[in-house]
Amino acid sequence: MTAQPLHPDRLVTLTGLFEARVAATPEQVAYRQFDEAAGAWVTFTWAEVAAQVARWQAALVKEGLAPGDRVAVMLRNCVEWVIFDQAALGLGLVTVPLYLDDRPENAAYVLDHSDAQLLLVEGRFQLKKLAEIAGSVKALRRIVSLVAPESGLADWSSRFVVAADWLDAAAGTPLPQRHLSADLLVSLVYTSGTTGRPKGVMLTHDNMLWNAFYASQCADFGAHERFLSFLPLSHTLERTAGYYLPMLIGAEVAYARSIAQLAQDLQDIRPTVLVSVPRIYERVYARIQDSLAKKGAVARALFRLAVWVGWRRFQHGQGRAGWTPEQLLWPLLDKLVAGNVTEKLGGRLKLAISGGAALCPEIARVFIGLGVPIFQGYGLTESSPVVTVNRPDSNVPSSIGQALPGIEVKIGDNDELLTRSRCLMRGYWKNEEATRAVIDAEGWLHTGDQARVDAEGHYTIIGRIKDIIVLNNGEKVPPIDMESAILLDPLFEQVMVVGEGKPYLAAVTVLNAEHWETFAASHHVDPTQPASLKDPRVTKALMHRIAHHLKHFPGYAQVRRLHPELTPWTVDDGLLTPTLKVRRNQVQDRYRGAIEAMYADFARS
Repeated sequence: MTAQPLHPDRLVTLTGLFEARVAATPEQVAYRQFDEAAGAWVTFTWAEVAAQVARWQAALVKEGLAPGDRVAVMLRNCVEWVIFDQAALGLGLVTVPLYLDDRPENAAYVLDHSDAQLLLVEGRFQLKKLAEIAGSVKALRRIVSLVAPESGLADWSSRFVVAADWLDAAAGTPLPQRHLSADLLVSLVYTSGTTGRPKGVMLTHDNMLWNAFYASQCADFGAHERFLSFLPLSHTLERTAGYYLPMLIGAEVAYARSIAQLAQDLQDIRPTVLVSVPRIYERVYARIQDSLAKKGAVARALFRLAVWVGWRRFQHGQGRAGWTPEQLLWPLLDKLVAGNVTEKLGGRLKLAISGGAALCPEIARVFIGLGVPIFQGYGLTESSPVVTVNRPDSNVPSSIGQALPGIEVKIGDNDELLTRSRCLMRGYWKNEEATRAVIDAEGWLHTGDQARVDAEGHYTIIGRIKDIIVLNNGEKVPPIDMESAILLDPLFEQVMVVGEGKPYLAAVTVLNAEHWETFAASHHVDPTQPASLKDPRVTKALMHRIAHHLKHFPGYAQVRRLHPELTPWTVDDGLLTPTLKVRRNQVQDRYRGAIEAMYADFARS
């Protein structure tokens, strides 16, 4: 049975959406999460969630918060995140999401810049971070924690309270009637900022509600879908597509315990829908390649055959290729190969959405060939966020899909992708100059991404205006495509291509520790010795592997030098954003000496 989404015209606000969902299906399971104490998954109906929202609203009212005040949330994905968000929105407050694992100084900046007055945290880990930033957050006057602290909160003691006590103390507080309009500010979402300070994107009820509705029109969602949520709710893609969209269609959302436990959660939950960034699919792909490397030639040949036949079936189903007799082998290949992969993903998956960054076409081809229905999309926080997405009946995996209904998209000067809709942000918080720089007088958002479009309206990202590397001979190179190709090799964990204004391209790479041990042994060097990374035999072999993955790129788009490392780039060391994007400027600064060394021999010649 197909689900009929609630319609925004009737709902008006996200609060209206929540109230309508509770009224429509009060006893239906809304959320599911793992209770560590009980050692089991527990469920929450819509009526139970609504009762908790009322409790949290009473506590927020008792704090004396007024409509428009900012309240921040720093939780892992859980039902409490939703309860807090709905309680705040129903009172006209503005939610400011923070990444659970963000660096203390970044969290301090967001809290201070947004003038957040209240912060909800999960527990001890976040409280230790708060102890580091006590002196740099001015407006914050209340910290609510889901668990009691052990120690270390002397600077916050007068402002701190445990959630259970806070809620009990507010019991019986009357709730005011608030008139909420569609254009009311609902959230300040700070972009992860690969360069410079993050900017606070101002989103309204209208922005996010309609974006969720437009996205819901792009697939045939059933009445009993189950989403597995693991992309952080502080990421706007998860918030819109993994929280508000399921609420529109009446779907259940299960919250994954952690990335480390994701494989087991997939087996337990058996989701029908996943929303993720490419890094998750890249990790699964790497595990598949590792497993294949340990098998015999027959098993590897059978795997390649399954992917090839499955891809032909997909192309035939999309109307892009004719039927071929090899497709008669699919039932057997599905049983022997493909089914093993789809079962590890729960066995019921019908929509695996990939967004937030480009998914390597080869990885998409392998998964789709094995029967995993991956659909790549595109969006920005500034557009609430989804702009384009592939559809089940029109899926070009190398593209970012077609524009959502209600979303205008066009190609502007310098091949820049522009978008306009009611989903566009109101602007950047306290930064009118930055707002004017990205939204022109006609209301078009300038994305900074370069794209092309085919006859069927599928858009493909071809580069980033600011990330294009221009060599000293004038050749222009989009490094992200090259990096994606290199990362197909499981030996390379992270990579950044450099070469702006230089005679050739070079790469800073982080090697996978496990694969490095095997690789080093095969080249007769000691993997525990730092000097082994600079051994000529190692350098030659690494360059050969990179060249293999870049063989289809033009001659000028080849890596001529590399610098290998074993220490991964992380959020904590400032080299990755909370959404795991590489902070290119910071990596460049960190390895400035190594990068200069990769060009020194050319300068001397």
